[in-house]
Amino acid sequence: MAVVAHTEEDVKLLARLMRAEAEGDGRLGMLMVGNVGVNRCIADCLDFRGIRTIRQMVFQSPGGFEAVQKGYFYQRARDIDIQLARQVIRGWRYHPATNALWFFKPPEGADCPPQWFGQWNTGRYKSHCFYAPTPSDCPRVY
Repeated sequence: MAVVAHTEEDVKLLARLMRAEAEGDGRLGMLMVGNVGVNRCIADCLDFRGIRTIRQMVFQSPGGFEAVQKGYFYQRARDIDIQLARQVIRGWRYHPATNALWFFKPPEGADCPPQWFGQWNTGRYKSHCFYAPTPSDCPRVY
């Protein structure tokens, strides 16, 4: 069962975002980026009030994703990307992105900052650091 309403075009859009943001971190890294995207659709808190659809989440500005805003969100969704997007839409979650609303890629060799946009670091996977709100700030992502 899906945790966020979607169309087939939404699945492809999320798949493209996951690929653009985390292809270099492999399938698990892409799934974690997908978790962040889906969490933003269901959060209704902080910077994500009123974000209800995958399309709104992908194209949110300001506060959206670097891949979309900086122009490397252009590759089509491959079959594997679409399969991964379906997993996160169905609610599959992967630590440390389980409840995360943000991720950040620090410079090569740098540590993850303990906080990002006032939210605490929940862990790192390969090149990305993940940040989640507290349950009291955003109860819908928990």
